[in-house]
Order: sequence, then structure tokens, then C-alpha cells
Amino acid sequence: MSQTASIWLVILAALVAANLPFISQRLLLLGPVAAGRRKPLALRLLEMLLLYLLVGGLALLLERRVGQIAPQGWEFYAITACLFMTLAFPGFVYRYLVRRS
Repeated sequence: MSQTASIWLVILAALVAANLPFISQRLLLLGPVAAGRRKPLALRLLEMLLLYLLVGGLALLLERRVGQIAPQGWEFYAITACLFMTLAFPGFVYRYLVRRS
């Protein structure tokens, strides 16, 4: 896989993963939430954190396959976390502003 394809794969994976907690009512997309109850925002944010780490692991794996892994400081993780939250905006808007159920 080329470096450009790897970059686009990570961006697409981040876009999908950032919106999954807001689209699905299931816990981690596996188990159902208790009947008649909504999944709280705190749980959605926790799922976002887990998915952020999974996408980061995918990016690390792809970077390792392309070449040497560049060392990163805390600034890199702060910026990528903010970008991940920005990518989650459409799902957040759909769940809390557009959808009324």
C-alpha cells in the first residue's frame, strides 16, 4: 500500500470511527443498552476515546509498514484528539440537534 493510500485510509477510518458512537445505541457496537434507555453522552465520549486509540493504532501499524516511526510529543496527540473530535461533529449534530427521538 502506498503512503498516500495509507493516509487516506487513516482519515476515512477516523471519520467513520468518530461518528459511530453517535449513530449507534449499542455499547461499543456489540451489546445493547438497557431497554428503553438512551446511551448517555459520557459513555459516547468514552467510546470515542477508545475508537481514537484504535485509529491511532491503525495509523501506527501503517506507518511502521511504510518506514521508520517518527517520534511524537504530547502536542501531536493533543492535535489529533482535537481533529478526531472535529470529525465527530456531524454525528453529534445528527444525534442531539437533528434527530428528535
